[in-house]
Amino acid sequence: MSWILKVRDRFQAAHYLEHYKGKCEKIHGHTFWVEAAVRIDTLNDCGIGIDFTEIKSLLHDILPDHSLLNEVLPFNPSAENLSRHFYHELKKHFPVISVTVWESEDASACYSEDS
Repeated sequence: MSWILKVRDRFQAAHYLEHYKGKCEKIHGHTFWVEAAVRIDTLNDCGIGIDFTEIKSLLHDILPDHSLLNEVLPFNPSAENLSRHFYHELKKHFPVISVTVWESEDASACYSEDS
């Protein structure tokens, strides 16, 4: 028996994609939405596995709001690379199973290490 807890937050940032031929090679911005999924197997006495506010607080703290991602991150900031980066940052503290980064309402990348 297990539960999947999900939290979402958003941040606004600019980026450009290096080594890409097309409109995204130019600097542009997004309101990125990030969703983290955490698996829990037990509940405490009040029926909670991990308080949502704990997960949301850490997620909020790691999001690079109002920045040029290429200047603050050591990798090409594609949605794929962002989802992997946020996954590993959250995994240091919670049993994260996936992180999805939406760069628009109809385009996202989801990173997981599940086999």
